Formats: sequence, structure tokens, C-alpha cells
Amino acid sequence: MLWITRLSAFFSAAMAVIVLSPSLQSFPPAAAIHSSDRSLISSFRNSPPFRNAADECLSSSAADSNVCNPSLVHVAITLDVTYLRGSIAAVNSILQHSLCPESVFFHFIVSSETNLESLVRSTFQELKFNVYYFAPETVRGLISSSVRQALEQPLNYARNYLAELLEGCVNRVIYLDSDLVVVDDIVKLWKTGLGSRVIGAPEYCHANFTKYFTGGFWAEERFSGTFRGRRRACYFNTGVMVIDLKKWRRGAYTRRIEKWMEIQRTERIYELGSLPPFLLVFAGHVAPISHRWNQHGLGGDNVRGSCRDLHPGPVSLLHWSGSGKPWLRLDSKRPCPLDALWTPYDLYLHTH
Repeated sequence: MLWITRLSAFFSAAMAVIVLSPSLQSFPPAAAIHSSDRSLISSFRNSPPFRNAADECLSSSAADSNVCNPSLVHVAITLDVTYLRGSIAAVNSILQHSLCPESVFFHFIVSSETNLESLVRSTFQELKFNVYYFAPETVRGLISSSVRQALEQPLNYARNYLAELLEGCVNRVIYLDSDLVVVDDIVKLWKTGLGSRVIGAPEYCHANFTKYFTGGFWAEERFSGTFRGRRRACYFNTGVMVIDLKKWRRGAYTRRIEKWMEIQRTERIYELGSLPPFLLVFAGHVAPISHRWNQHGLGGDNVRGSCRDLHPGPVSLLHWSGSGKPWLRLDSKRPCPLDALWTPYDLYLHTH
């Protein structure tokens, strides 16, 4: 496949990079991005053109671009100034590797008044998308402190509310974090069978599941007992999920997550941001997806942001979860080898 050839070439180039400690500096152009909508829009170049393959895609004419068109693939991504460069690269990667890019409908979730819709429309001129406002006040009273301040941002919790934010006719969605690139056809992930499950995600059963919760959680039967009766509860990364929104709405899963967040405010049962409530509700009830769809951890750990290698096996999605982000490390001239795999999808315009 073409993406395998590209990935191999990029990886070869990446291995030539000298590895230094990743930078913790803020993104230098961020101040300019904040200055005005006009400077924000001009910070990115137009994406390459994208068209459906003539004979292998469902109808995707302008008349069929309505969000309720059942032939569309739905992808949800958050947009904010801090991770904007990553979100734009993620969208670009999906379009470049999709056989039917005109059949992908993007749902962008924002939590500020910055005119990011104009930027998206300017960068991807024929993209099918809607923008949804997620009010930070929705979760501000539910968020507790985490091991990393970035994990406490309200927009991290928008994934909990996709069933309420998106149109009622959207019954399935792929949720993706902003710090990843897709190097395979997104429709393969879209077609994942969920069976009776509400969500699907790559699971990592070798991970130490107990570390995601405090000693107090495991000591209290009323908390730890929540996993009793489930098949083996495994860690999964919430940055890549296929969600059955119809089942989510029917089962009121947003409220189930909120209840655990309310308990956390008084009992301190976990330490790591928005992930543990998802584990409490879904671990052991996840439709397993191939690990190729989330080669995660490329951002390093949450303290040092150290460089990581790829996990063994095929790759369809590269995910820089962790504290180190490729655009920050590249701009600081201190990249990790695998950051070179992100670069081809970066549409940011460097002015110096």
C-alpha cells in the first residue's frame, strides 16, 4: 500500500535525526495566533486538493453534503488555539489517505469565541464540516486536579458530550485526539463492528490497570466493586474511539460518566484527568479494535516527555499522546525521531 511506502520512507528519514531532550517551551507563534482572526487564518496554507475515487465511493455531491446523509463517515475532533496545528494536521492526514475524502464529515468542537471556523474553511475549502460550541461551564464544577495541567482543560471532556452536541441523526462517530495522524483509510476504522457494545477502541490488557486509580479506590468495595462481573477490565486510550451514539443516548452514558466525576470531587479516587471516568464506565465493555489504529505514547511520559519507539506491528494511526508534541519539539529543534512522520501533514506556514 502507498501509505506503507510513505511511512517507511519517513521513518528512514526520522532515524537520521539527532535525538535531544524534548523542549517544554510553549509554541513560539502562539502569541501571533491569538492576536487576530486574520493572522490566525493566514497561519496555515491551503490543503492539497482531495477528490473521491470515481468508481469506488458513494455519492458525495454538494446535494448530499447534509450531515444526515447516511453515506457519510463522521469524525469528531476538538479545535483550540493550543492544539490547532495538530488538529489541522490530523484532518489533512485523513483526507490524504482516504479513498473517499469527500465522503468524510468532520464535527469540530470548540470552547472559545475565536473564529476557527473561518480558518478551517480557508484551509480546507471543500471540506464537509460543522462547528459546535462546548461551554466550559458544563464541566468546570466537575473537573479535579490532574498530574498535568493540560489534562484539566474543559475541552478534554467534550468527548463525553458528543451525543448531546452532534445532530440526532448522527448515530455513529469516530472520535480522534488532536495530536495524531492517520496513515490509512479512515473508512476501515469506521466499519469496525461494535456488536452490542457502545464504544470500540484498541485495548491494552498488559498495562497495569490498577495504577489509574488511588489506593483509596481499591480499598473501598463500593468503588472497586464496579468492575466485578465484567470480563477482564483493560486500559484503553480515549484518544481514538468509535462510538455508537444511538446506544450512548439510550443508555444515558454521559450522566454515568458525570456521576463518577462528582464522586472524584469528594473522594479522590483517581489522578489522571478525563480517562478514569471512561474506564469506570466502559472498561470490560469495549469492542476491541486492532492496535494498528492507535500507536499511542509517542509524546513520551507525562513528566519528561521522553522519546518513544513504535510498538511492534502494522501502523494505521500514529498518536503523540503524552506531554511531548511533535510541532513543539520540531520548532524547538529538539525533535524525536518519529516526529518526522508527523511533518508531511503539517500545514503551518513558517515565516522565518
